[in-house]
Amino acid sequence: MILSGLSGAGKTAATKLFEDLGYTCMDNVPGELLPALADLVSEDRQRFEKVAIVLDVRAGDAPLALAAMRGALEGRGITPRVIFLEARDEVLIRRFSETRHRHPLAGRRGIAGSIAEERRLLDPIRADSDVVVDTSDLSLRQLKERIFAHLGDNTSDAGILFQLISFGFKYGVPLEADLVFDVRFMENPYYVDELRHLSGLTPAVRDYVMGQPIAQQFFDFLARFLDLTVPGFKSEGKTRLTVAIGCTGGYHRSIVIAEQLRGWLERRGYGTVAVFHRELERE
Repeated sequence: MILSGLSGAGKTAATKLFEDLGYTCMDNVPGELLPALADLVSEDRQRFEKVAIVLDVRAGDAPLALAAMRGALEGRGITPRVIFLEARDEVLIRRFSETRHRHPLAGRRGIAGSIAEERRLLDPIRADSDVVVDTSDLSLRQLKERIFAHLGDNTSDAGILFQLISFGFKYGVPLEADLVFDVRFMENPYYVDELRHLSGLTPAVRDYVMGQPIAQQFFDFLARFLDLTVPGFKSEGKTRLTVAIGCTGGYHRSIVIAEQLRGWLERRGYGTVAVFHRELERE
């Protein structure tokens, strides 16, 4: 595993999770040492069966270091998975303020400018990552679940790993989403007194939402859309797809549709499905 991302986005916490799983973790390795590290890993694969390497702006030219590391490993028959952690600017600024840690790019520019520069420098790595996770609203347990969901054997024969996220637009769109669907056009159970305090995981709310003709029409459209695009994503080499489904508060309609989509994907056999209901954690 290669772990990258923005400073303050949770790489230290993620590294501890990998350590708990028995990974040998290496952080802040100079870019010049990465090819030699790849040699070491490939020569003693039993000892280094599980390795997690943190690679970010501290390595110098991070995109070049990643390309060198990835090339060295793939040349020896080892395909690394790259996880990229990020968060919203205001969240990163708050975290640096709370911890009083120094940003690695801090100098004459302020913290906001350092974050902007870091985003620019790491954008090539983000674009080349297998998994992008926005940690802005994640608890440590949620971060653990997200990482664990991506540790399985997801070869091309196993299909795509789907990550379905239900969310509320009032709290922001998940940054890691590949596809975003807005279901606010459906009638809202919030305005039904007996349903207001029930989540989309309950049969009563599910029946209310899916009993709407427009909800079923939308889901039929969504199924046709994925039937069309998933084979294309797979043929292009994509192994993971994050689909975000949003309503106003992320408590009723989006959860229902995400759960319906989970069942449909599993029946279709397109791959492994992980579901995260973001706003339920706000309870």
